[in-house]
Amino acid sequence: MTCTRAQEFLGRKKAQATTTVDAKKIKLNSEETMKMAAQADHIYVAKGSKVVHFDMKKDRPGNDVLLSHMMGPTGNLRAPTLRVGKNILVGFQEDMYARVFDGQSASPSAAAESKTARVR
Repeated sequence: MTCTRAQEFLGRKKAQATTTVDAKKIKLNSEETMKMAAQADHIYVAKGSKVVHFDMKKDRPGNDVLLSHMMGPTGNLRAPTLRVGKNILVGFQEDMYARVFDGQSASPSAAAESKTARVR
């Protein structure tokens, strides 16, 4: 359901995904997830209406903390996951997406940098 809402959001913003991966067919494990996280400046994780922000440059959390937020109960990267420039968005929360795509900070302490999406 959240993948559908993420796709609808991208459609409204007229954003094109450069790469789309079907999370039901291709699973990303913890090692692959950490490789992706290492390339990010900011990671935003939606959990219900709450957004958790990790500033990977100023205050990078440990791998266990990142994985506890980014991984689902099956041990795979949660879907939907988008890479927007140097930001990673995990889960769907419309306000978080809107702020990043509009070039604002999705949380008070960070700034979004790009509008190129990579959808997982």
